[in-house]
Amino acid sequence: MDRARRPRSVLAALTAALLAVPGVTALSSAARAADADVAVNGGFESGLTGWTCTAGTTVDAPVHSGRSALQATPAGSDNAQCSQTVTVQPDAQYTLSGYVRGSYVYLGANGTGTTDVSAWTQSAPDWQKLSTTFRTGPATTKVTIYTHGWYGTGAYQADDITLVGPGGSGTGQPPAAPSGLKATSVTSSSVGLSWSAVTGATSYAVYRDGTRIQTATGTSATVTGLAASTAYSFQVAAVNAAGESAKSAAVTATTGPGTGGGSPGLPAHALVGYLHASFANGAGYTRLADVSDSWDVIDLAFGEPTSVTSGDIRFNRCPDGGTSRSSEAESGGECPGVESDADFKAAIKAKQAAGKKVLISIGGQNGQVQLTTTAARDAFVSSVSKIIDTWGLDGLDIDFEGHSLSLNTNDTDFRNPTTPVIVNLISALKTLKAKYGPTFVLTMAPETFFVQNGYQYYGTGKWGGQDPRCGAYLPVIHALRDDLTLLHVQDYNSGPIMGLDNQYHSMGGADFHIAMTDMLLTGFPVAGDPDNVFPPLRPDQVAIGMPASTNAGNGYVPPAEVTRTLDCLTKKANCGSYATHGTWPALRGLMTWSVNWDRFANGEFQKTFDGYFG
Repeated sequence: MDRARRPRSVLAALTAALLAVPGVTALSSAARAADADVAVNGGFESGLTGWTCTAGTTVDAPVHSGRSALQATPAGSDNAQCSQTVTVQPDAQYTLSGYVRGSYVYLGANGTGTTDVSAWTQSAPDWQKLSTTFRTGPATTKVTIYTHGWYGTGAYQADDITLVGPGGSGTGQPPAAPSGLKATSVTSSSVGLSWSAVTGATSYAVYRDGTRIQTATGTSATVTGLAASTAYSFQVAAVNAAGESAKSAAVTATTGPGTGGGSPGLPAHALVGYLHASFANGAGYTRLADVSDSWDVIDLAFGEPTSVTSGDIRFNRCPDGGTSRSSEAESGGECPGVESDADFKAAIKAKQAAGKKVLISIGGQNGQVQLTTTAARDAFVSSVSKIIDTWGLDGLDIDFEGHSLSLNTNDTDFRNPTTPVIVNLISALKTLKAKYGPTFVLTMAPETFFVQNGYQYYGTGKWGGQDPRCGAYLPVIHALRDDLTLLHVQDYNSGPIMGLDNQYHSMGGADFHIAMTDMLLTGFPVAGDPDNVFPPLRPDQVAIGMPASTNAGNGYVPPAEVTRTLDCLTKKANCGSYATHGTWPALRGLMTWSVNWDRFANGEFQKTFDGYFG
């Protein structure tokens, strides 16, 4: 009812008096007096709290106001939408506004109960305001607001999104900050937390060292994937439909010592190389005894399965005068001068006596391994054990490529995988580690597609259609992080990969190696989900994989770029355009494909490593 039409009321007289004053106007309705911004965290100051995003993160530049803004990058069939569902009043007027940057950026509302609306801009090189209005239907109590880009375009930004209108029932203030936070249990890789309940909270956000890492529905949580003997700071915030509370007082907990992962017998900085042991190619055959003492870890390439799904791994040394085979699409040749089995075993022992580690590497480009059944898992354990025992090796390198690992539909949590090829591999590796004990060396050499690409995509995705191999190594790495000696991702033969700066990085320079390694040492939200964060690895667990020469693979970088990479990551110097999230002087070192190709190139890669680390 329009208050100005009430006769003979004091309010009518007061309104008339106010309207006589220049610059003062009457409210048009009672509802307008109660209007408020009912969107949650529209300025993205609390990360992505309140929002559901297919491929988004928050950035500190550019921003329209405050400290943060949304940045999202459409890719493939994903338009990088971020949305939230808001409680509204039926039959009420609302104004949706926000500021955007980029090409083909949209802001809209669905489920209005009347006509769904949107506003968009074709090009906004700087912040541009988008605004639209709608009226809710007579029975509408929930509306979804969203922003997104367009397929195949670049990154867009959004900030200061508001939905102004009458507040719905259940809207109000965020809850109070939790109290009573304490550490209830501590292991070498996890910390249990508990806190007091907060009235009105529907969930709780858990923070580690200032970064939101998971959500809890109750008043306790266990944070996993932590490094041994490391101090961490934890906080908790309470969450309801109105937003997130301030963070609790911090509690610090230090994890216990490790139980066998670590780096058994490795120097502070190690050089890892693959030795062509079962085949020959254009690099020529190199006898193990002739491998330079600069190489700290020597991976014998390769052990391969009798069939893709058998799990039965065989290591067949290249015979003198035998038939050559092609590997990594390189032209082949014979293995002239190959040593006898007895001499090969003697060379292994000599390397070990000199403090080197000799491993069997399983897989490679031609060796697809899919442990689809428990029988295949058991055959893998048995056959790999036989290889290790026969040759007296120090451990195992997993170089599964191609279609060896992929994720089934609906397998979306890297912390709790359900796909048989993933679950069986994890079980097999844990069995081998338990069998051989703490001196067993376990390394992995995945491609970027299976690891860092998980920052954008994981498996088939929420709506399907993605390559199921995206990020498929993440659950294996995570499950074995306490047992893992080294992870050396192949930073070569890779397409462009998005880094933590939300920019795509391509091979051929130090920036690619810096960005890819920074992701491993910082951790990242899997598929952009802030509640599903892949924790960082310890720097002593990480080596950078590079091709030894232009002949070895795509992505070769000259010695100056190798040096710049190491300077940036270990000293935060000479970094160039990419800003790392830390400095890691304990970075373990470098890996290369391969010892043979480096020898063919006069030892350039080995000499670069020796020159840097001494």
